[in-house]
Amino acid sequence: MRGNLRPGTGRQGNAEDARRFTGYLAFEMARMSVEDGLVMQFHAGCYRNHNPLVYERFGADKGADLPIETEWVRNLRPITDAFGNDSRLTMLLFTMDETSYSRELAPLAGHYPALRLGPPWWFQDSLNGMARYFDQVMETAGLYNTIGFIDDTRAFVSIPARHDVWRRATANWLAGLVVRGLIDMGMLRKLRRPGERLGRRTFKLLKRAGAG
Repeated sequence: MRGNLRPGTGRQGNAEDARRFTGYLAFEMARMSVEDGLVMQFHAGCYRNHNPLVYERFGADKGADLPIETEWVRNLRPITDAFGNDSRLTMLLFTMDETSYSRELAPLAGHYPALRLGPPWWFQDSLNGMARYFDQVMETAGLYNTIGFIDDTRAFVSIPARHDVWRRATANWLAGLVVRGLIDMGMLRKLRRPGERLGRRTFKLLKRAGAG
């Protein structure tokens, strides 16, 4: 799995140099992921260490990380032009910018075979945030272009509770589809454990795990 990009500091350069270098690395990582089958992730929309007083006293990851606006359609264009239609690439998109869900991320994931949407992240990792995610994403992207729920938190004791909230939120969303007549019970049975199955499929673990 290829993760966040952090350009090195061995050479001096300006902001435009850093932007171009980051774009080059992202493109090359996508190209290599097509070749080796590793899953690629983008985590965007976070302004780290916004509060200097807290940051100076307690250090990184404690200094108020806040959401910022993101733009995906144009910024991902070089990658989607080259690899977006190639099913050998699996690229997961995560964001703290909730406003981009229906505007950009859901249409992108609904169109390009290579793209998948990550679950509600950070401030949206809550019951209300998950409900908004289902409402903004599913109609356009489709359930099978999302990846269920995965967790990369360092707060390990929170993992069972967070997954339990996701399962309950998913069950509530699916039940709402049945009540409104959008799906029937037969279709609902085919969607059993969507969070687990979507995650296994995304990370290419279905055959290995014997989950079908």
